[in-house]
Amino acid sequence: MALFSVAILVKVFVIQHVQGDYWRGMADSLHTRYVALDADRGTIYSEEGRMLSTSIPYFDIRIDFAADGLRDKNGKVFKDNVDSLSIRLARLLGDRTAGEYKQLLREGYKSKDRYFLLKRDVPFEQYQQIRNFPMFRLGKNKGGMIAETKNKRINPFKLLANRTIGLARENAQNVGLERTYNDYLKGVTGKRLMRRIAGGTFVPVEGYDIEPENGRDIITTIDVNMQDIVETALMNMMVDNEAEHGTCILMEVKTGKVKAVANLGRQPDGNYWEDMNYALQVGEPGSTFKLATVIAVLEDKYATMNDLVDMENGRWQVGRRTVFDSEPHKGPQNVSIKHAFELSSNVGMAKLAYQYYYKKPNAFVAHLKKLKLDQNTGIDLVGEGRPVIKNTASKTWSATTLPWMAFGYEVLISPLQTCMLYNAVANNGKMMKPYLVNSIMEFGQVVKQVEPAVVMDSICSKSTLTQVQRMLEGVMISGTGKRLATPYYTIAGKTGTALVANGSRGYADKIYQSSFAGYFPANDPQYTCVVVIKNKSRAKKFYGASVAGPVFREVADKLYAIAVEKQKPMQSSVQIDTLLALKNGKSSEWKEILSTLQLPWQGTVANSGWVSAKVNDRKVAFQTIAQAKGAVPNVTGMGLKDALYLLENAGLRVEVRGAGKVKTQSIPGGSKIGNDQTIVIELS
Repeated sequence: MALFSVAILVKVFVIQHVQGDYWRGMADSLHTRYVALDADRGTIYSEEGRMLSTSIPYFDIRIDFAADGLRDKNGKVFKDNVDSLSIRLARLLGDRTAGEYKQLLREGYKSKDRYFLLKRDVPFEQYQQIRNFPMFRLGKNKGGMIAETKNKRINPFKLLANRTIGLARENAQNVGLERTYNDYLKGVTGKRLMRRIAGGTFVPVEGYDIEPENGRDIITTIDVNMQDIVETALMNMMVDNEAEHGTCILMEVKTGKVKAVANLGRQPDGNYWEDMNYALQVGEPGSTFKLATVIAVLEDKYATMNDLVDMENGRWQVGRRTVFDSEPHKGPQNVSIKHAFELSSNVGMAKLAYQYYYKKPNAFVAHLKKLKLDQNTGIDLVGEGRPVIKNTASKTWSATTLPWMAFGYEVLISPLQTCMLYNAVANNGKMMKPYLVNSIMEFGQVVKQVEPAVVMDSICSKSTLTQVQRMLEGVMISGTGKRLATPYYTIAGKTGTALVANGSRGYADKIYQSSFAGYFPANDPQYTCVVVIKNKSRAKKFYGASVAGPVFREVADKLYAIAVEKQKPMQSSVQIDTLLALKNGKSSEWKEILSTLQLPWQGTVANSGWVSAKVNDRKVAFQTIAQAKGAVPNVTGMGLKDALYLLENAGLRVEVRGAGKVKTQSIPGGSKIGNDQTIVIELS
């Protein structure tokens, strides 16, 4: 028995002191766990600083009925406040009567539930009121209120560029910019230690949180006013023609910035919504592709735009197939290549490709590849369709493939690729990469700047470029686009009408795709715009000039009117102002901001004095600003209020120009103050 007792004591000692950490860890693992603390997701802004996608807080309101304040003096605080609290909750939330709330609260108090759920998904405005209700206003320890924050993603402008901006979804794959820039927007997830209590409920353990790092903000190239113009113009035509789906892209010529992109699809109820990114989907482009054909012919110097081609009365036999023009052409049939292009003659373009490339079709294909039509544009969106440019090694290549490619069939490219090509012509041959994000910001400061990227310095020779520019302008003067011309500014562009196959039914349903690609003003191009609309079967109108063209014209008219009204170039730089712009200021005020917003920071923030603020290693960093007595204060980087306070107290008269924070001051900081001096501060 003595030996048995000693063995037990030895085992107890081993368990407690040798294996103690292991068994205590096992016990904790059964009663504690870490849960993820989501970081605040970054905001997506338009170029002029408007919110396009942001997170708003919602709160789950819980009560700790075992809180000391609720149990002291036989529950005096609870008993004194339960009636008034029930009445206030019933009035604000409206989901229960005051009597029902009183009964609910009594049941929670009786059970001593430490994590009692009162209400889920309370919006911020209601939360602000609830925290000041009777009992809750006493704080967590005395009043027992626990508020758990969670965020819901919203797009304030709703339909506007919805598919491009994208959605941040909890249980599904993100789309648009929300997906492409997810790593920047999502931040770094934190952790919270939770302890299991009676009833299997887990409650937070104070002091063991690993705080999340909030996501960064995205400043896009999207202009909200331009997006509204594009979206409205496209919507009007879609509704009027009961079209299936359509897209309209607006690109800044010199930079490749996508200023607006609308994607509308018809829903089962007949309304339209941004359901797919049609700008990135590939399909047969139709006649807008003829630009690539004439570039190839002119670049190889087989002909000039003034050489003749026979349009054959709009009908030309190739093997067992026939090339048709969309409508017969009146007058002479033996016309210049320029005029055949202006009239959008399929026969004319097919004959050019067949005549000059029949024996070496891959030479024609090489031109298409040089124009990057076989590659994705590389825009910062996931889901860009894969283009198809055939060559003689392709399985589906036939004797008629080459002439059909010449007028936009048997090739697959996206509307964005078409936009990229036309934009290069507008930009004097320089091809720019399209992009949607200007910069990534943290606490109002740029941490990554996106610059315009040149894909190709020149898509063709100067001679070829001059000729195709004149041909595109000619379309609007004496060609298929002449009804779209305006006396106020010049347009260069190309119409397109393509018959679209409908699955196994082929082309029998007469579904047409209408398109228009062009730029304006033609003499000083500022914007390139591409419109592609897929019409319903046997639509009342389907020609590119009748469906897509008016959308282009409406966009161009409104943008030109805005430019004339402002009396400045259509291209303008806009100052970005975000919600978290850092300014130099008073230490005590910065201390209050840090405490209220719970921002991560480093450096010294005393109760008095002045500090400069900047972002360093994802934290707000501070440095003391020395202000010598009798010297001009250094107010650069401060807001107007602080700058005026310091300068006027120093005896200076202040003249203010601009708005924002101080960019420059006419008298440098540290200079000796003279008598009756005036200082000019410029804000930006």
